[in-house]
Amino acid sequence: MQFAGQPDYGPHVTAAEKTLRAQVFDLLRPNDPTPGSRRWRTAHLTILGIGLLAVILLSIDDMLTPHRFVLRGAIWGVTAFFLIEYLARLWVAPEWAQFADMSPTMARLRWAGSIPGLIGLLAVMPAVMLAGGYSIVGADAASIFCILWILKLGLHAPAFGTLARVISNERAPIASVLIVFAILLMSAATGAHIAERAGQPQQFGSLPNAMWWSVVTLTTTGYGDVVPLTPAGRIIGSLLMISGIAVLALMTGVLATGFAQEERRREYLRVWDQVSRVPIFTSLGVVTLSEIVGKLRTRYYPARVTVLRRGDPGDSMFFISSGEVEVRLPTGGTVRLGEGAFFGEMSLLNRQPRAASIATTAPTTLLVLYASDFYEIASHIPALAEAVENEARRRRDENMGRQSASSPPGGATP
Repeated sequence: MQFAGQPDYGPHVTAAEKTLRAQVFDLLRPNDPTPGSRRWRTAHLTILGIGLLAVILLSIDDMLTPHRFVLRGAIWGVTAFFLIEYLARLWVAPEWAQFADMSPTMARLRWAGSIPGLIGLLAVMPAVMLAGGYSIVGADAASIFCILWILKLGLHAPAFGTLARVISNERAPIASVLIVFAILLMSAATGAHIAERAGQPQQFGSLPNAMWWSVVTLTTTGYGDVVPLTPAGRIIGSLLMISGIAVLALMTGVLATGFAQEERRREYLRVWDQVSRVPIFTSLGVVTLSEIVGKLRTRYYPARVTVLRRGDPGDSMFFISSGEVEVRLPTGGTVRLGEGAFFGEMSLLNRQPRAASIATTAPTTLLVLYASDFYEIASHIPALAEAVENEARRRRDENMGRQSASSPPGGATP
């Protein structure tokens, strides 16, 4: 809502109303940053934990009958919840971007055959067993439920997908490390077999037995069940332990580097998606946009949270990627800013304290640009700096005009 006589702090964008299926899809979508989706994931994990705890406790033979009845009721409730969730996910499957060119029926079939769909189907198998008369009585049933439900934890671990991409991207270095591991394994097993087979025929009499010792030593586990006794065998073991540390350190370095690179790419794409919703950025072109993305930081705020307070240092400015904020002016009025608007630029340019307080009115995603990054961008992208300065000048003039209009004639104090 815009009050009369108040400045316009940016464009007001009204998003198209989503269908019920799209709204449910946003709620169920993995890793969605919105508050509703986060609350759903919290509730889902809580219910999953209750179900797993119930089946674990039900496996205790000394459990009292009244307690068993409560635990069985909890399991039936969790089973019904997972069944409803599976049907909901099946219904919203056509909303996935990769199924956009398919019919709703084909999209649902494709989702049902995917890994999340198969895990969801396995999670509702207890409901099928209960409907078929399978009774929840003890450890046997508990183990089945645990095996089926524990798979759903994987759907809350985005790092699994990242791990798959890291392994794919770093497959050449990983393969090299595995080849070194295999060479060391076979060389040490063969040497230990030759050196120790006469004194310890049961432990080192065959290569498979020697390989067990080699694997345990190479991975620095060292169970101590098989130990070389000859000087040659101990020398081989010592070298193998040192080599094992080096190989594992090398593998850790490869994976850590791959994870860091993949996380930087994911963060870049997340910020790019948010930046593309702000008109002042999209008008600059793709090449310029790529330079800006690396300087912005994404911040998520729930509704009714104060982002800035009057008097705070002006060390940053904010761009609204989604949601809405309310500018609480010193004169007592308010201004609503929607998606695509920005604020905080006047304090950043003047290096003065904030002149107004700003709070969210709805769940909001903001892009933060700090002063040091702004001036660095301004030196390379004059168009962005000019647009921000023009908007700051326009707002300053309108604020001064509004203050002059509200002052009594002759400067008298009311």
